[in-house]
Amino acid sequence: MVDPEREVDGIFHVGITGDRIAAISTEPLEGETVIDATGLVVAPGFIDLHAHGQQLPAAWMQAFDGVTTALELESGLLPIADFYDKVAAEGRPINYGASAAWTYARIAEKEKDMAPPGAELTWFQKAFERDGWQQSLADEEEVKRIIAGVEEGLEQGALGIGINGGYAPGYGRKEYHALAQLAARHGAPTFTHIRYLSVQEPDSGFEGLGELISLAAATGAHMHICHLNSVAGRDIKACVELVTEAQERGLPITVEAYPYGACSSTVGAEVFKNDWLARWGVEDASAMEHNGEPLTQERIDELQEEDPGAVIVMHFLHPDDNAEDAEMLDLSVLHPGAAIASDAMPWARKDGTIIEGDVWPLPDDAFAHPRSAGCYARFLAGWARGGRERTEPKLTLVEAIRKTSLIPAQILEKAVPQMRSKGRIQVGADADVVVFDLATVQDNATFTEPAQRSTGFQHVIVNGTPVIQDGKEILEARPGRPIRRPTAPKASV
Repeated sequence: MVDPEREVDGIFHVGITGDRIAAISTEPLEGETVIDATGLVVAPGFIDLHAHGQQLPAAWMQAFDGVTTALELESGLLPIADFYDKVAAEGRPINYGASAAWTYARIAEKEKDMAPPGAELTWFQKAFERDGWQQSLADEEEVKRIIAGVEEGLEQGALGIGINGGYAPGYGRKEYHALAQLAARHGAPTFTHIRYLSVQEPDSGFEGLGELISLAAATGAHMHICHLNSVAGRDIKACVELVTEAQERGLPITVEAYPYGACSSTVGAEVFKNDWLARWGVEDASAMEHNGEPLTQERIDELQEEDPGAVIVMHFLHPDDNAEDAEMLDLSVLHPGAAIASDAMPWARKDGTIIEGDVWPLPDDAFAHPRSAGCYARFLAGWARGGRERTEPKLTLVEAIRKTSLIPAQILEKAVPQMRSKGRIQVGADADVVVFDLATVQDNATFTEPAQRSTGFQHVIVNGTPVIQDGKEILEARPGRPIRRPTAPKASV
């Protein structure tokens, strides 16, 4: 049993009553159901702060990767109440939640002829057919309405503010300042995809991180940096140094990373225009793939014109083939205090249609970035066990579980009291538990065949109810609960 908060790694018996851990003992316990975990690791379920796949089939795929709570925090959604109502009606095997999406509020304000958002990612993808919301400043009155839209989401229980700045880099600095002030007033965290993704100055990732740091210092808002590895890209050394300096000075800044050297996005995003190869520091257009096939610049141009919402994968590092790239990835994945978060994408058919509803298993043509299936198994196998090309572990098992469960809970728990009982194996904690074999746990998803479940996770328990037992899903199990910030009167300014 591993409890990362108490730094416990030993042999214990764990008893569950209802939805809580009721007993931890060195002596055997009696119960109606007994799971023999001999030789296996019993750990708190993994908490994913960055999961765009909020559909039911995406939740099942993540359950097979040890995830018991998957949250859409970087991009977020609006209207928040609609999101929670829809997911509750459908049911989930794992816990769910979302932030209030600044981009949704901005699109609704800047693109008046679009239909109102419906708390769905497809609405956001559709917006990439338009450029106004991505590149134009908002005037004072527009900013007020954008902030009001985000604040309504907070008042409906959003877990924070999703600031997807990399997709709308033309927004004003005063608008970002207003978002940070809003977060500070509500005591809510922000989850930011920084304004720029470039290794070149000006308008570099380094500059975007500096902007975030300055707002944390000025407003006191909790600023969370999403996917440090991809926002820093090949400039990771300088960016990590900058973030570390800010954290060492006590600024309220937290970080996450995923264990891959490739990102996923829409082909129409601004980050893939205007000399994007030089900005990313990659050699040619084949670094970008669509449905597993490398692209040419000609094909990218066609997609940006005909289907700008098409989801692509872009390789900015090659950690499996290049030692220097592997070291760069380690700087983000092993950054002290950094959570592991997948940035899992929704599963889609080859034509781009998102797979949703009561669909399981995934159809043969299901496609997404492999992190949508194997992020946590990859991290455990590659960094905690030392598998694949790595010859030795990069961190202890306790440290690995801290990054997958406790740190994500701690990032949220000040603003979201529910999280104080997650990420731990302790009496009274939520019975979100994963049981796996460290010797065999493995990601199987690849960039050409991503819809491959991780293996090695024998049991996954959510709120005291098994959703995976002996490596097999229990399809009728839908014990997932909403993770939601309690609504409260606004703090005085």
